[in-house]
Amino acid sequence: MFRTPLNLFRTFAIAEAVSWTLLIGGLILRAAADLPLAVTIGGGIHGFVFLAYGATAVLVALNQRWGVGPTALAVVSAIIPYATVPTEIWLQRTGRLRGAWRREETADTRDRRPIDRMLRFFLRRPGALAVALVAVVAVVFVVLLVVGPPGGKG
Repeated sequence: MFRTPLNLFRTFAIAEAVSWTLLIGGLILRAAADLPLAVTIGGGIHGFVFLAYGATAVLVALNQRWGVGPTALAVVSAIIPYATVPTEIWLQRTGRLRGAWRREETADTRDRRPIDRMLRFFLRRPGALAVALVAVVAVVFVVLLVVGPPGGKG
């Protein structure tokens, strides 16, 4: 399904934008129809997808060997409603999403770094990678739920 970094990144960039729609719709329903549950549902979905997009952006950035700037832009774009889509378009147009997953070591000296070895280990085991990413995102999500919503009680 996600045969290339582009496919994975694009899917989560769009999902993150859709989740913004759910959150904004929930806010509108809470204000217009006194339905606070709509924010709970839309906000929960958005929060989980937001974190999954961030994890995806970091994974793709490592694979594509982006510098700090493009990586930070990709992650921070999730904070601005719908900004992940133009970010994905820019990353694609600038060639930063071109290429395949780096599953094999090359002559590049960076391939010997521990982070690159770990990346290749997981890329060769997509099931384990998916489980690890979902677990990390779920743990962060639960911790954030325990801490509470941004800005306190809403």
